[in-house]
Amino acid sequence: MKIFTLVLFLTIAMLAVVWEASAMATPDEIAAADNVYISNVTYDPGSFFTGDTGTVTVAVTNGNANLSEVANHATFGFDNSFQLTSGSYDASSNIGPLQTRTYTFSVVTQAPDGSYYPTFSVNFADVKSLYYKGIVKVDNTPIVATLLDKPDAFTQATKNTLSLQLANPRNNDVKNVIVDIDGGSGVDILPATQYIGVLSSGTSTIVNFTVTPNVETTLNVTVKYDNGDNHHAVDLQIPVTFTTDKKQADPVMSNIVLTTTAGVTQVTGDVTNAGMSNANAVTVTSLAPGVPQDPYKSYVIGALKPDDFGSFEVTFSADTGTEVPIQLSYKDDDGNVITSTQNVTVPLASAGSADSGFPVLPVIAVIIVVGIFLGGWSFYLRRYKE
Repeated sequence: MKIFTLVLFLTIAMLAVVWEASAMATPDEIAAADNVYISNVTYDPGSFFTGDTGTVTVAVTNGNANLSEVANHATFGFDNSFQLTSGSYDASSNIGPLQTRTYTFSVVTQAPDGSYYPTFSVNFADVKSLYYKGIVKVDNTPIVATLLDKPDAFTQATKNTLSLQLANPRNNDVKNVIVDIDGGSGVDILPATQYIGVLSSGTSTIVNFTVTPNVETTLNVTVKYDNGDNHHAVDLQIPVTFTTDKKQADPVMSNIVLTTTAGVTQVTGDVTNAGMSNANAVTVTSLAPGVPQDPYKSYVIGALKPDDFGSFEVTFSADTGTEVPIQLSYKDDDGNVITSTQNVTVPLASAGSADSGFPVLPVIAVIIVVGIFLGGWSFYLRRYKE
């Protein structure tokens, strides 16, 4: 009886071993799973803003040169930092010898700034699962727009060049960078829109544009860019108020003398450049109610360097006692025309002239000659009668 019991026990034990062995993975299957590894993980964008959507792509490689591996479930997430918006891979797929299979997931994050480690997992048929935790950052640092250079002073109708610096302090590139500048009506901006393209991580670029303001305003600069497929923007305001440019040209009229002869007023004087820049194409002329007359309807002095001067002479007709503006105009280095006026009063006709324009001295001479003739003729008649 004891021998029968021992034989029965050994038989049952051997059957259990055989059953357990048939349920276990073969050595080849285990070797195949051990050769599967994560060969690459890519996030787009490289770092997220809070609220950004993006993708994560995981490459799974079968490093075994002889055997295939069957993956039947792959997913991503497992925490609250990044949530799937595309679902998991539930269908089985075969990864051949030395082949790579990629899994791409759409994700969104509402996490604040920080580093996170969401998990990727893939299950293999009858063997085990492969897990991978990779770092991804949420960084809300924006692109930085800085006013790098502007004129010392804005003046009306004068073209000025401004420079902006765009810097990317993020640890990933941004793309589709566009700069828009709006100053409202009365302001000319060239170019008002500039396309920059890609701004790499840790780099900066310079953006130049010109502004010609006819009114005081505020320039609204908007820098648009994409972090992955997510749109972002930063704003910069630049006030434009008119002040005196301490370095501009400053032509000044002086030593003005007026004389009126035969109804034509002659104005002479000097123009001195009291500024620190060249005054180009300096011109002097008269305005209404004066009517320019030959020989000097307008007078061109030309270019005046700082502290240089030139003389002018203009002629016009106007009634005695009338105020007539004398206009001084010049061009700055950008070709902008700048004008100023100074009023003069038309004086009485100078001695030896009349406003009628009829010569006085010849009339007096004729009267004298006629008087002498009449006196002589009267004397002759009295002597003849005697």
